[in-house]
Amino acid sequence: MTPRPSYASPGTDAMSTAPQRARSKLASLCRVGLSDHDAEVQQARLDLRESKVIEAIRRHVDAAPPFTAEQRLRLAAILCGPGGSDG
Repeated sequence: MTPRPSYASPGTDAMSTAPQRARSKLASLCRVGLSDHDAEVQQARLDLRESKVIEAIRRHVDAAPPFTAEQRLRLAAILCGPGGSDG
């Protein structure tokens, strides 16, 4: 017996991406009636934004040729922000 195809996400495999999971979590929180001002909804929005940024960075890094040490330092400085720290 051959497995039935999934039409929910044509062209993708069965594993969902981090942005898809974050979007689903946010949608479920909104469906249960939590407001935009609820801390859980705000955190879910931040998680979705973070997962989109991470996926975009990963896609670009994977497509680029290997970076030099200097290029990696410049990229890390951008990610760490003006103070050079995580926060």
